[in-house]
Amino acid sequence: MRPGVAVVKEGIDLRVLVMVLVAAGLGWSFWQSDAWLQLCAGLAIFLFGMQCLEEGLRQLAGGRLEQVLSRSTGTPFKALLFGMGGTTLLQSSTLVSLLTIAFISSGLIHLAGGIAIIFGANLGATSGIWLLAAAGHGLSLSPLALPLMVFGVLVGFTGRKGKAAGRVVLGIAFIFFGIDQLKAGFDAFGGDVDLAAVQLPGIAGVLLFTAVGLLATVVLQSSHATLMLTLTALSAGQLELGQALAVAIGSNVGSSVSTAVVGALGGNRSGQRLALAHVLFNTVTAVLALSLLPVLSWLTGALAELGGFGSNDLLQLALFHTLFNALGVVLFWPGQERLAHLLRRLLPDPVTPDVLTVAPMAAEDGKTPTAERVRARHLSEQALSSVDASAAAVVLEVRHLTRLCLEVICQALCAPVQQLASDRPEDGMLSERPEQCADVDVLYQQHVKGVYGELLSFMGRMELPMDEVHLRYWTGEQEAARQLVEAVKDAKHLQKNLAARLAEPDSRVREIYIELRQHLFDLVLALYQYNVSPSPQADELQAQLKGLDWHDAVFDKQFRQRLFAMVRKGEIDGLQAGSLLNDLNYADRIQSSLREATALAEAPGSLREQHRLARERESVLPAPEVA
Repeated sequence: MRPGVAVVKEGIDLRVLVMVLVAAGLGWSFWQSDAWLQLCAGLAIFLFGMQCLEEGLRQLAGGRLEQVLSRSTGTPFKALLFGMGGTTLLQSSTLVSLLTIAFISSGLIHLAGGIAIIFGANLGATSGIWLLAAAGHGLSLSPLALPLMVFGVLVGFTGRKGKAAGRVVLGIAFIFFGIDQLKAGFDAFGGDVDLAAVQLPGIAGVLLFTAVGLLATVVLQSSHATLMLTLTALSAGQLELGQALAVAIGSNVGSSVSTAVVGALGGNRSGQRLALAHVLFNTVTAVLALSLLPVLSWLTGALAELGGFGSNDLLQLALFHTLFNALGVVLFWPGQERLAHLLRRLLPDPVTPDVLTVAPMAAEDGKTPTAERVRARHLSEQALSSVDASAAAVVLEVRHLTRLCLEVICQALCAPVQQLASDRPEDGMLSERPEQCADVDVLYQQHVKGVYGELLSFMGRMELPMDEVHLRYWTGEQEAARQLVEAVKDAKHLQKNLAARLAEPDSRVREIYIELRQHLFDLVLALYQYNVSPSPQADELQAQLKGLDWHDAVFDKQFRQRLFAMVRKGEIDGLQAGSLLNDLNYADRIQSSLREATALAEAPGSLREQHRLARERESVLPAPEVA
């Protein structure tokens, strides 16, 4: 068994073992305590209801949520409103945060806009706490849940949209069931569990319950679930208001942990920056809230008295949650650009070479020194949460793959790949004898194969429904990637004769191979400049590509005529003519594959517009102040 497979197998076995131990522990605890079973069941039903609600609302929104997101960062205030509105609608700040990371990673929105969305998501998350506090105070919701469950199932039979709407209704019903079950669980404990009796002096008690809120949110992956437990315990008198306020602060920090983990694992610097911004915002806000806890507690009580709910601890908890999140937004709002600049300095973009370099590949026995295989740069799991974000990621990765393939083909022509980075190659460079020709198969294995495989794997994992335009684009990008790889493979076959003839003394055959080399290099150079241009749809580049198509047809015709004329004159024999025709065929296939890949890799119009808007927003951002 290969080492990598063994590691994966061990990881799977460990997870299975942990799950079995957790299940056994829970089963034993349920056997020992009916009240604990009831509490856990209520929490499970509540979390399932939240999941149904989130999925149903997202299916109803379709791609409109992504479209609104891509247009919501024109100003920081618009981004803030989207964060608030999206989180209020979906009741999941984590989902909005992850969707924002996906768009930033794909270049559809800029970092400062994403930071404003995070601010709005934290404010929007407080809306759910208000609803839970209002619904959970001395009111049984099970009578409402029963008819909602019936209607949810019935609506689900009316089509795709009806199924999504039915899932929303079922989600609400399960949330109501879960709330009542949680209440029943706490009531069943009675005096056995009394968190209010845990009285630690001063800041120690506050930090203890803050840590409880943080850990509970990390484990449950839902600040709503943590605060629902807190509200229920508070309603049952098993938790004091001051302790509940500390739990709310901790849950806020915990809600950013899942975002941080996804951002860190995504491997994309832009996503990592936004994840770090989320952690910084929630952590600094929590520290500020803890420092001002006596003041905020007094302010909460005073506003509650003015609002007529001074005796309602649940609503006071919701008010406190809103107040300290709003305080964090007020604190961070003036410094958004400075924060974005700081994050770029802390997490700079990885330095990548302008052109690929040749390095030895590892032998199968693993004993030969090896260079690391090139990996995909723009693909991330979070991008798969949105059709537009995943399409944008594929656009960037296909451009990366195109650049790599063109550089490999350039080296297959035994031409210095550095010449691709210049507007005009050195005169006479292509007629010189190359000192060394890189092994194209080694370059393919090291620089192309890994990126190509990861790209196809990424596209194969896409499960969201797509419209006809995106489906056509998805198929086109897959074919474009295949054509690029085919061009590299044809270049490998062409190199065998080309490298040998270029190293020979001057002859008519060598002159013809120089012409063939020049012809292909011109094509590669034009496509390379087209690919790396910040505006790939520029009119002058399009005109240049059309000119290359015409030139290729003329070159092919003249090459064949000149070749047979040389045969008639006895300048070359039939075997040499056959080799030249085979190599011309390889050159034609390379040209055809590259041009077809360029045509197929055209992004949908809506995606091009989103990229244009993102570039315009980034270009008008004010320069960060220098201390």
